[in-house]
Amino acid sequence: MKKLYYWFCKFEEAIVALLILLLTGLVFLSAIMRTMNHPINWAQDFALLLFAWIIMLGADVALRRADFIRISLLVERFPAIAQKFLYYLWYLLIIIFLGILIRYGIPLAIDSRLRLFQTLGISYSWATISVPVGAMLMILTIIIKMAKNILTKKETEDAKEAI
Repeated sequence: MKKLYYWFCKFEEAIVALLILLLTGLVFLSAIMRTMNHPINWAQDFALLLFAWIIMLGADVALRRADFIRISLLVERFPAIAQKFLYYLWYLLIIIFLGILIRYGIPLAIDSRLRLFQTLGISYSWATISVPVGAMLMILTIIIKMAKNILTKKETEDAKEAI
């Protein structure tokens, strides 16, 4: 299971990198073409679609790569037990927020299925579904991080008891 998750993470990172390159190239090309009085009409809609997915998938990649969601200067002043409590409380609050995004994001994606991107002719749901999908991925990432934290602490405590 770890191997599967590892390859999924690598795939997700590659997709985000590819989407960023595609978005950058598209915006650059669109600006050049507009300057030459030959605008690419569909570029804005496609850039919006790419941007939605980059934001949500990129947030999951960023969350997985670092424990950046904390104010360590303040938290490090608390005792270890309070730090541990704040760590889990913070992630619990984030999971609740992401759950709200899923709860309201899925109906929004369903409701926007009839709305079309003006120039692409595809459903706007392709952009709005990025929110619940990204939120689900972030919840999974948080659960895995919390489980690793618990297991690491338990292994450390077991090692101390053995000494």
